[in-house]
Amino acid sequence: MNPQPFTSRVHTPLLIIAAVFLVVVMPVLNATGFISDFTLGNWGKYLCYGILAISIDLLWGYTGLLSLGQALFFTLGGYMMGMHLMRMIGGEGVPTFLSMVGRTEWPSFFLPFSSFPFALLMIILVPGLLAYVFGYLAFRSRIKGVYFSILTQALTYGAALLFFRNELLMGGNNGFTDFRTLLGFSLRDDGTKRGLYIATAILLVVVVAFCKWLTGSRFGLIQRAIRDSENRVLFSGYATANFKLFIFVISAVIASFAGALFVPQVGIINPSEMETGKSLEAVVWVALGGRGTIVGPVVGAVSVNAIKSWASSGATADYWPLMLGGAFVLVVLFMPKGIVGIPGQIAEISARIKRNRNQAAPDQAPTPPSQATDP
Repeated sequence: MNPQPFTSRVHTPLLIIAAVFLVVVMPVLNATGFISDFTLGNWGKYLCYGILAISIDLLWGYTGLLSLGQALFFTLGGYMMGMHLMRMIGGEGVPTFLSMVGRTEWPSFFLPFSSFPFALLMIILVPGLLAYVFGYLAFRSRIKGVYFSILTQALTYGAALLFFRNELLMGGNNGFTDFRTLLGFSLRDDGTKRGLYIATAILLVVVVAFCKWLTGSRFGLIQRAIRDSENRVLFSGYATANFKLFIFVISAVIASFAGALFVPQVGIINPSEMETGKSLEAVVWVALGGRGTIVGPVVGAVSVNAIKSWASSGATADYWPLMLGGAFVLVVLFMPKGIVGIPGQIAEISARIKRNRNQAAPDQAPTPPSQATDP
């Protein structure tokens, strides 16, 4: 069963209320002490994961491309931001990850990252170019379906192995940490943490608005047509490879921005963020929330990670993978439209029950009494 388009006419007021709550109300509650800095920081992380989930939904829910490598682009954006933050530490000498491999000076490729505009440009270019080259080769070769999923997973796995090597001079297993300032503001100040959360919430709102506009346009119609029957789109004269390549690059850049905002809020970035398990977990978020809906993946990402934080802090930590796997199976079997599709699914069931009742008890017109005739 294909996912249904998100009915913006019904949900637009709810989206506006949610956007105001995330961008305005939560920071105010934090500033007044009703929400702790720890809680606000967790929500900032959840919203970054929500943006990552949207990038997967653009590919999987609307174009039919199941990518198992979105964590790679998420982590690359984080590394680009991490390189800038490392350069902002200051002081004499070089960081520990460089001195451990015998380096006494910064590598030349680190030096331009002293400029924030350059780092911002790299957040766009590095994941975007990688997605373009990989997507061009894959789509021109007409690779799709499970083969595309396997290739994206292999790309992510290979990149993780590369970043784990100390010789790459990217921090190896430990990655980058001990960040101190961003744009001259201390990352330890409450105001800076609040500002990073607000930036994340605004980015989420912008990404949701952009993706809803894109998927609701003529381009979005072609997206869904490619998802449902690519051969028919080809026979109609459209170059489907170009459409898929465009959306693959867009989704990579969206995931990269999510990773760039994730790093200063959590204070660390290392190759473990691009392991294949991270991409698989993000796919589960999309399925649970409701793929093909834009907002559903955000709901899934926030819900799953909030429950994960709660489960990981207690005696249920060892059972979390089983809980997540069980929820995924439950959704696949009984809720194919995810969490956001539950109201519509209930309405469909109610309508079906009502229709069956009407068919079981058809209207029967009363039979007129027979008139007796004289013999």
